[in-house]
Amino acid sequence: MRYTGLIEKYRDRLPVGDNTRLISLGEGNTPLIKLENIPVLLGKNVDLYIKYEGLNPTGSFKDRGMTMAVTHAVEEGSKAIICASTGNTSAAAAAYAARAGIKAFVIIPEGKIALGKLAQAMIHGSTIIQIKGNFDDGMEIVKEIADHAPVSIVNSINPYRLQGQKTAAFEIIDELGAAPDYHCLPVGNAGNITAHWMGYTEYKDAGKASKTPVMVGYQAEGAAPFIKGSRVDNPETVATAIRIGNPQSWDQALKLSKESKGWFTAHSDDIILAAQKLLTEKEGIFCEPASAISVAGAMIDIQSGKIPEGSTVVCTLTGHGLKDPDTAIGQCDQSAMINVNPTLKEVKKAILDNM
Repeated sequence: MRYTGLIEKYRDRLPVGDNTRLISLGEGNTPLIKLENIPVLLGKNVDLYIKYEGLNPTGSFKDRGMTMAVTHAVEEGSKAIICASTGNTSAAAAAYAARAGIKAFVIIPEGKIALGKLAQAMIHGSTIIQIKGNFDDGMEIVKEIADHAPVSIVNSINPYRLQGQKTAAFEIIDELGAAPDYHCLPVGNAGNITAHWMGYTEYKDAGKASKTPVMVGYQAEGAAPFIKGSRVDNPETVATAIRIGNPQSWDQALKLSKESKGWFTAHSDDIILAAQKLLTEKEGIFCEPASAISVAGAMIDIQSGKIPEGSTVVCTLTGHGLKDPDTAIGQCDQSAMINVNPTLKEVKKAILDNM
């Protein structure tokens, strides 16, 4: 059968009715890629997989939650949706609202959103409201605005978002035939790590897996409220998708971390960017900086033995690298671009000189 999206595939595990109009762009069914070269560099015997969520329709995992949130909003009769966003949520909200034929309003922090994501929100026809503040400021406004305007909130405080996002765990078990030993994720608002745990526990309870994984969350050092133990008022990191100082799913994420015997760790921007570049150069996989922290953290924990040899590890790459092209280009060697005249002789020389 033709694949038509995650709601149709997992309809019996999602809160939709037989006659519900599904708002879908064919999201989900993303690749689970086994890394071949990075484990060799680590010198450790681990099976390391990438769940490449950047290959969803708008380039991030947010599509999983948005298909459910917008489907439910339309079913309730909503004519408009609203979200606060560091970028990916706004792109997904704008696209799914366009698909549904309703209006999208997105609140973004002025000057703090990667251009790839801003372009998506704009081209899909959403109304963009820039605020002189950060994501957390925008989130507070969104939580209040629903009482004053006829809009449905589609941030991860909307429980239907997590219902959609949990399907990534279903896909991983369906493909591996079992749950991994460890699942590593970037943590910003903490909704995704919560949703994955929901999916893993549901599949285990249904007898489709014999265990659940240890859930490991990684934050950027400049935006690490889980490590600090309190909100960060002015979060800063190159990983814009996780530049969040007051996670909305804080309590649930802490609870599941303890339940799964997992942990949270923070890493520097330099480590994040190095992992992003390593993934592209050694594995051919291009993700945005926030995504790369899951691999960076996993590599460090594998090398230290915190994640032991013989483990099966899945790292979620939450967004595609084209979301933030400026950051990618900024860390590339500009001398790799060679300017020559359009002659066979000069092109041949450039090739042979750089073999």
